[in-house]
Amino acid sequence: MEIQSCIEVKSEWDIVSARQSGRLMAKEMGYGDVDQARIATAISELARNIYLYAKTGEIHISLVEEGGKRGLQVIARDHGPGISNIRQVMQDGYTTSGGLGAGLPGVKRLMDCFTIESKVGAGTEIIAIKWLR
Repeated sequence: MEIQSCIEVKSEWDIVSARQSGRLMAKEMGYGDVDQARIATAISELARNIYLYAKTGEIHISLVEEGGKRGLQVIARDHGPGISNIRQVMQDGYTTSGGLGAGLPGVKRLMDCFTIESKVGAGTEIIAIKWLR
């Protein structure tokens, strides 16, 4: 079983594809239904952000092992406009798309580890991990 996938995001269908790929990989790794749903939701939100704000990017999903733990790592990367105020976008309720504003703070809550790096004019990279319990 190969636990690695890369989905290019450039259409709404790619959001669905990334979500399905992540859920399948989580299932293959032994995650329960609830964690599969959490992972799929986080991937969907990250892919949606790429599509809405950067227009194109990638979602990389892979097995990660660290200190005897196994997990599923999701890397969302784009070369879009970047985020000028990371603190602001990480506030619950903040939205620029007219959505619910659950976006990145929601992803952070759904996953166990979350890091974000962004440079205005160069793009954004978000790394999120869900550990297998």
